Amino acid sequence: MLGMGSFGSALATRLAHNGCRVIGVDQKKDRLEMVRNQIFEAVVGDSTDRDLLENLPIADAYAVVISLGENITRSLLATLHVKELGARQVIVKGVTKEHGKILEHIGADQVIFPEEEVARQMADKMTWPNVLDYLPIGPDYSVAEVATPDSLSGKTLAEANLRNRIGVHVMGIKSALDDRWEMFPDGKTRLLEDHAMLVVGRDDEIAALRDLK
Repeated sequence: MLGMGSFGSALATRLAHNGCRVIGVDQKKDRLEMVRNQIFEAVVGDSTDRDLLENLPIADAYAVVISLGENITRSLLATLHVKELGARQVIVKGVTKEHGKILEHIGADQVIFPEEEVARQMADKMTWPNVLDYLPIGPDYSVAEVATPDSLSGKTLAEANLRNRIGVHVMGIKSALDDRWEMFPDGKTRLLEDHAMLVVGRDDEIAALRDLK
């Protein structure tokens, strides 16, 4: 993790919590002190210093995440260096869309805009409270957890016929009572008002399901 500001530190500690061996790099020692006991290694130094980067296991890492605040030049330089040092996957926090395009041109595998993503998720949840969770899995497809619409309550999956009517595939059903998923239910499974459905489909198909009353 190159850059241990608020986003970098939060991501690094969560990755460490999930069992990943995280090396954090930052010029500010106080940032590293806050997470030193939670990550595998804390390195005080300049993330754009090629000599420093050459002494890190860049080529062996599953991914290198670069989060250097609003400093576009430094993030571009760090990205260039780690790509030349053989990084398998480079994920960079973008500042602007133009910055993101340049990052992609010099080899960034993924450019993320965390503030935009959080804002979008919050806006979607406020606008469509029946969509409990949402995960894009490609340019056109997503997985979503959707509360059962009133019009489908009491019907079996076969009667609801969502695959033919709307296009979504129902991969799982969860009851609010026990919070456990029944994965790959058959057509005889009956939908109840306290059920949530885990569905996959094109974004327009999920939107159609979301708008059912």
